[in-house]
Amino acid sequence: MLFTHVFSTVENDLQHLNTNLKTMVGARHPVLNAASEHLFSAGGKRIRPAIVLLIAQATLGQQLVRSSHKRLAEITEIIHTASLVHDDVIDDCNTRRGVGTVHNVFSTKVAVLAGDFLFAQSSWYLGNLNNLEVVKTISKVITDFAEGEVRQGLISFDKTISINEYTEKSFYKTASLIAASCKGSAMLSEVDIEIQNKCYLYGKHLGLAFQIIDDILDITSSSKFLGKPSGSDLKNGNLTAPILFALIESTELQILIDKEFENQDDINHAINLLQMTEGLQKAKDLAEEHIQTAISSIQSLKNNNIYPKLILLSQYVLDRLY
Repeated sequence: MLFTHVFSTVENDLQHLNTNLKTMVGARHPVLNAASEHLFSAGGKRIRPAIVLLIAQATLGQQLVRSSHKRLAEITEIIHTASLVHDDVIDDCNTRRGVGTVHNVFSTKVAVLAGDFLFAQSSWYLGNLNNLEVVKTISKVITDFAEGEVRQGLISFDKTISINEYTEKSFYKTASLIAASCKGSAMLSEVDIEIQNKCYLYGKHLGLAFQIIDDILDITSSSKFLGKPSGSDLKNGNLTAPILFALIESTELQILIDKEFENQDDINHAINLLQMTEGLQKAKDLAEEHIQTAISSIQSLKNNNIYPKLILLSQYVLDRLY
């Protein structure tokens, strides 16, 4: 219900976006085309493009959202989807959004090529916005994705990483796209640099909170709710905020991670141990801190009629836990 209310003002644009995405990524090769169709038919809430459209409404005032904003929203979703295809290959996930992943349905080779193709398509459409500053801002995100994946791979099962290092990695993997898209949307509205930067900070901290909540849900939710296997972060040695906080309290959990869950039931045992600690609550508290920072970042938009929607959006990110 909250989701529907938050995005009510951009609902029509999101419906058009779903149609446009399939047209935009249409590939000449039938296998790539089938992979793209498979990806976008799986749906998803389209949170990232919705944020782009809400920022557009907030920064345009009484003006109608421009076609360039709508195109940026579509580009944002294509970039996000491309990153998921590569993530699923790296993490060897069998399902995503409740359906088989591209590498599972087709092959790893097709999945890698499909991800590359989507990144290439997004870059082409980005260039056609004819706004160099927006191109610079959004294109940096693709570099950040690669940086985040490399960092994650290098610190697998590493108990010594700090919360700051975890936050930095989360920025590269998740928050960078949301932050850059918010700023890009404000740029297309031609507002001053101060407002652009505030929109960037709003997106950054919203994105960090979003990732922390995702990391909590990976532990607390069922595979059916997640649309992907639960506990996959833990299994792959990706030590997230709730795990890092729990490690401070549980020596037994430390031992299981040192042994990289060598026994069949070790993951379930680790999740049970984690739930006996303050790890989940401390992670939630950290997410709430980022939400408060996000809200503080856009105080200058307080007199805008879209401002309450941006606050509700922040609340929606936290409410995914319930």
